[in-house]
Amino acid sequence: MRVGLFVPCYIDQLYPDVAISTLEVLEQFGVQVHFPNAQTCCGQPMANTGCADQAAPMARRMIEIFHSFDYVVCPSGSCTAMVTHHYGHFFHTKGRDAYEKLRKKTYEFTQFVAEFLRPERFDIPFPHRVGLHQSCHGLRELRLGQCSERMLETRDLAGELLSKVPGLTLVKPTRVDECCGFGGTFAVAEADVSVAMGQSRIEDHLQAGAEVVTAGDMSCLMHLQGLLERQKQPLRVMHLAQILAGRPKDINVSTRGSS
Repeated sequence: MRVGLFVPCYIDQLYPDVAISTLEVLEQFGVQVHFPNAQTCCGQPMANTGCADQAAPMARRMIEIFHSFDYVVCPSGSCTAMVTHHYGHFFHTKGRDAYEKLRKKTYEFTQFVAEFLRPERFDIPFPHRVGLHQSCHGLRELRLGQCSERMLETRDLAGELLSKVPGLTLVKPTRVDECCGFGGTFAVAEADVSVAMGQSRIEDHLQAGAEVVTAGDMSCLMHLQGLLERQKQPLRVMHLAQILAGRPKDINVSTRGSS
């Protein structure tokens, strides 16, 4: 299969190791991965702030760049949800068929690995206590895990993948699906609320004994990382792809909560 790797702009600029880790995991399973150099932002920041006219050209550009691939994979639930759930506003008539084709073959990294590649196990151990942060877009739009407000059972795709990493102990916070408070531009418009929500998530994971917090959205982890660094808390954040790729061989985390 030919997969187009869609890398969100903030990962490209701030966390390139997440993109590299995503590539390495996919290639471990024989996937032919291509990174189109012409790709741009998906337009989510503009769309979230009501600037639809500014986001529309980016949606059209997304289709032009990725239409020829068998699948499109993205290491971000929010950017994936932008493409699969919100691009329809830009294609009421013209380009609708092309958009529908792209929408149906675009997947978040966790979903693609769990449902298409179906690994039995990962080879590189990660002997640490890990707390899983379930991002809102991943849960409530992509249905990658169970939401407390829904009675229907849903597979926990990230949890399934982490359970296949040797040495990894998955610990659960008390509130497993609570928002971290980032919300993109929400963190700017409602900074105090955003900080309070992020601190609540950190405290919950610390109480669970986590050494590392992981997620499928680096944007959530970026928010938590900023709070952790300011508070000098013994907790580290890592994208799920980084753990599955076995890249953090020299990780130095607190042994808090481990025996």
